[in-house]
Amino acid sequence: MTKQAVRRIGLQFDDNALVPLLFGEHDSHLAQIEEELNVEIASRGNEVVIIGSKPSIQAAQSVFDVLWERLLKGMPVGKEEVSSALQVAMSPMDRGSREMALKALKETQLDIKTKNKKITARTPRQGEYLEAIRHHHLVFGLGPAGTGKTFLAVAQAVHMMQSGAIDRLILCRPAVEAGESLGFLPGTMQEKIDPYLRPIYDALHEMLPPDQIARRLADGTIEIAPLAFMRGRTLSSAMVILDEAQNTTVAQMKMALTRIGEGSRMVVTGDPSQTDLPHNTKSGLRDAMEVLHDVKDVSFIRFEEEDVVRSRLVKSIVSAYEKRDARSKKNGEG
Repeated sequence: MTKQAVRRIGLQFDDNALVPLLFGEHDSHLAQIEEELNVEIASRGNEVVIIGSKPSIQAAQSVFDVLWERLLKGMPVGKEEVSSALQVAMSPMDRGSREMALKALKETQLDIKTKNKKITARTPRQGEYLEAIRHHHLVFGLGPAGTGKTFLAVAQAVHMMQSGAIDRLILCRPAVEAGESLGFLPGTMQEKIDPYLRPIYDALHEMLPPDQIARRLADGTIEIAPLAFMRGRTLSSAMVILDEAQNTTVAQMKMALTRIGEGSRMVVTGDPSQTDLPHNTKSGLRDAMEVLHDVKDVSFIRFEEEDVVRSRLVKSIVSAYEKRDARSKKNGEG
């Protein structure tokens, strides 16, 4: 195999106030790009010189283009945004798909302003997901861990509540392997359910200050509860987020979906490939996917491995498990 010729290209940025944000603290963003793309980057003032193979230089250019346009639009650029741009630049996709993905990273109409930062779509499918939540009354966010299904749903819901589009936010998930058998656990009911709801609390604290969360929990405009607490209620002018829905039974899922009242919306998140249900018990999430696939005003957004945004390690872990499961399925069928 012939060694690829080393090339060199210079880039210049015309807003000196934004250049430090582009380069990162102590040039950390430049170092991140160097490591991932196997290029050398030298900076001086508002210029960078990139040295490497032609494909690597082209990838680096696309990364700088995304990050610079985000800064010009007042959007954040940190380690996670650099990782997202690198992910798209390095992904084995066709030219059209790559251009769409890069465009999604630059879009401002998907911004959600919460607390002291903006939360934006970092993959095209995340952008599609946010749009679906805006325009459909029932949205299913399906896919592996780390794709932002719950986090983005909570962020969009908080934004809608703050803008007056909804009056209440209700977050729930099935507790203890979908059976919600909490009686054997020590402590009060709240102490029993808190461990299962902690991921939702964590997401909420990313969006709102603690005093506002406490106030909204007290007045009922935000409610966090196990799925069993939804029985017998009809919810109006609310956003309901049902998390970890793969652990619902068919009856539980039907019960949850029929809680949607006038002016309400629901987002159901889960990974159909992962369930804690007892053997031979059908997942309510899978059942809903089969029953509702052609119902009007219901949107299914299916996240894939390339949408994992937590970290490269999580992405690698998801990929490894998917490959193992694919091999097992193939061997089982053979």
